Amino acid sequence: MMKTVLSEQERIRYARHLNIPDLGETGQIKLKDSSVLVVGCGGLGSASALYLAAAGVGRMGLVDSDNVELSNLQRQVIHSTEMIGIAKITSAKKRIKSLNPNVDIITLHERIDENNAREILAGYAIVIDATDNFDSRYIINAACVENSIPFIYGAIYQFSGQMSVFNHKGGPCFQCVFQKPPSEEYKNANRGVGVVGALPGVIGSLQAIEAIKLIAGIGQPMTGRLLIFDGLQMEFKEISIKKSGKCPVCFEI
Repeated sequence: MMKTVLSEQERIRYARHLNIPDLGETGQIKLKDSSVLVVGCGGLGSASALYLAAAGVGRMGLVDSDNVELSNLQRQVIHSTEMIGIAKITSAKKRIKSLNPNVDIITLHERIDENNAREILAGYAIVIDATDNFDSRYIINAACVENSIPFIYGAIYQFSGQMSVFNHKGGPCFQCVFQKPPSEEYKNANRGVGVVGALPGVIGSLQAIEAIKLIAGIGQPMTGRLLIFDGLQMEFKEISIKKSGKCPVCFEI
């Protein structure tokens, strides 16, 4: 098997990474050899996918069933006005390729569900949750547990956001923490709620940092910790979370 090396152009592109002692050439090669699946090409996916592509992730999967709409552009900065009406995965792929043509992009214009999740996730080292609903997160989480794939969670609401790393090195999975989905009344009441445009940029960027750390094997991941961000007060809080002995998904894993 041929050893991965960095080209001279890549050394120039990633020079600021190569100058970081904890990352360096070894970490950059790990990024080049890595694969990340981003589920959702909206606000969170815009930030996480762009920064992971810029960082040099070698292979990236993009999953989304929607087309670009005018109302998306307030926060979904991977898209542009010219892409309105185009599939989000097509728009996102074009933007990523213009940023870093070295990234191999695989696109799926479909909604992830119980029937296709395991097949879609297969072969990826990390999954970025850039969805906007609980149902998809439970499905993704179950597939990640089954395939032993770390699941980097992100959620946003108005000026607030959350982020954590689930299913990593014996840590809790998503359902350990969020044991039951919210009621239909709650979901209906919160459907289409507002979000300040910059918020997904904050949370999505944090998801990208966690992915880089996991790939390079550096730092302290957000495993067993839930980060809560309040943009109105500009405060970060951290809650300790544990694997649940009653979790129906990961307890026996």
